[in-house]
Amino acid sequence: MPELPEVAAAIRRIRPRVRGRRIVAVEPLHAATRRALPPAVRRRLIGRTIAEVTRRGKYQLLVLDDGTQLVAHFRLDGDWVVQGSAAVVPPHARLVLRLDHDRSLILTDPRALASVTCDLIPDIGPEADAPELTTDTLLARLAGTRTPIKLALLDQRRLAGLGNIYAAEALWRAGIDPRTPAKRLDRQQTARLLRGIRAALRDGERRAGRYRTGTRTAPFKVYDRAGRSCTRCGEAIATLTQGGRTTYWCPGCQRG
Repeated sequence: MPELPEVAAAIRRIRPRVRGRRIVAVEPLHAATRRALPPAVRRRLIGRTIAEVTRRGKYQLLVLDDGTQLVAHFRLDGDWVVQGSAAVVPPHARLVLRLDHDRSLILTDPRALASVTCDLIPDIGPEADAPELTTDTLLARLAGTRTPIKLALLDQRRLAGLGNIYAAEALWRAGIDPRTPAKRLDRQQTARLLRGIRAALRDGERRAGRYRTGTRTAPFKVYDRAGRSCTRCGEAIATLTQGGRTTYWCPGCQRG
């Protein structure tokens, strides 16, 4: 699933190509998209200009000139395609926004899980990459929960932007066992975790693209390295299941 670095990269890619463009037609090509953007909403969007493209956590916001916000979420395999209006619509297109100046912004997703809604901003926590996020703020948001720290980091209401990959990477960098109850982290551990989160996200930003399993374009410290030697202690990277998802971790150096 695309996480904060991948979402930010997608925004940087489309922003200069669609900002300032006027919407001339809205074409939902999937039943779920038609339900999320009923005819009355689609009519309201036509004629509006895309004033800005930004994000909130893993959600992408197309902010229109009247303040309306189209909120997009890639889920697992969603992506944007920008092309000429006369070009053939790509396979698995779920929504086409026809823009002026012969341009179309298209949401594609082979699994049909990606979503676009209007003005439904999710209730989520502070941005994981926010400079103003402090150790004390993170400690307070993790306090009082017995949830394993890995799952607590995936809870967007506590912290926005992290997913399975970067949560695992951050915990490895911090040397914290992913099974540790979140409330047991002390201030020193939380400070290490915050540094680990920022370092993992910086690595993701340098890749500036979509991670694909089995490629050499996204070398992680622990994620997708089951059975391989830990680069820090030499122990074999192990896996466990948490919340129905695979967690990668090092039993040798993630002990506390």
